[in-house]
Amino acid sequence: MSDYSLKTMLGKPERLAPGHRMCAGCGAPIAVRAVLRAVHEEDQAVVGNATGCLEVSTFMYPYTSYEDSYIHNAFENAGATMAGVETAYKVLKRKGKLGEKDNFKFITFGGDGGTYDIGFQSLSGAMERGHDMLYVCYDNGAYMNTGIQRSSATPMYADTTTTPAGKCSDGKIQYRKDLAAIIAEHYVPYVAQTTFTRDFRDLHKKSEKAIYTEGSSFLNVMAPCPRGWRYATEDIMEICRLAVETCYWPLFEVDHGEWKLSYEPKHKLPIEDFLKPQGRFKHLFKPGNEHLIELFQQEVDKRWEDLQYRCARS
Repeated sequence: MSDYSLKTMLGKPERLAPGHRMCAGCGAPIAVRAVLRAVHEEDQAVVGNATGCLEVSTFMYPYTSYEDSYIHNAFENAGATMAGVETAYKVLKRKGKLGEKDNFKFITFGGDGGTYDIGFQSLSGAMERGHDMLYVCYDNGAYMNTGIQRSSATPMYADTTTTPAGKCSDGKIQYRKDLAAIIAEHYVPYVAQTTFTRDFRDLHKKSEKAIYTEGSSFLNVMAPCPRGWRYATEDIMEICRLAVETCYWPLFEVDHGEWKLSYEPKHKLPIEDFLKPQGRFKHLFKPGNEHLIELFQQEVDKRWEDLQYRCARS
């Protein structure tokens, strides 16, 4: 596929049917639709889905919103299940029990709770073994489905139900885990970090590359949550833009060990621009908390410099 324009991609058949119960302004279904558009029309997909917002809102037995085969997994084993399905497919192919046109792609979706935390062991094992599959994390930065509890993907100082901001707390005190870099250290063929840019070209291009690169691939997609992040539903694209322009969520890929920046802002915005539209950070803008924003900025700057160094070294 050479044309990743939004017009061309939106012209492809939808593999996620409308009528699901995801919230307005939620990033998860946007991520799923974009990734599945990258599956070539002549191919079929097996979609795995760890328990989470996406699963409970697109699947109610015996119905799903997916046009392809679908497997609901427990929180912790989506990576292992899809690895087993991929292995079974290879065995059937080798034994001649599938036709030449039976081409399947194996794609698993999981939120950050089921990916960064509970499902990490399963994911790490699947990546290390090299199964020909794609794992997609729709990263909304907390356990949104069960009540907005913090996860290891939750950014520093975020107000969640388990790290409430108040007189005795500034929110979550730990830094966000850099999962894309951790998976890259598994030396898998393809890892990428992306989100919803104005024309979606970055997400569409990386999705196709991830699906059609032989071996294990991983996509980390920032998928904002209006309930947990507390922004107006219509502002989701602006939130994503600010995440990229402040370098909180840089766009990059690791292609067979080579680190590459996908986008570098001409004028890097201060982290306040990303934090201020979100209710989960409103306590940072109270008088006396200026130092917290400074610490947040320092961490963003450090990680951005580390990423630039990795890409330059490659």
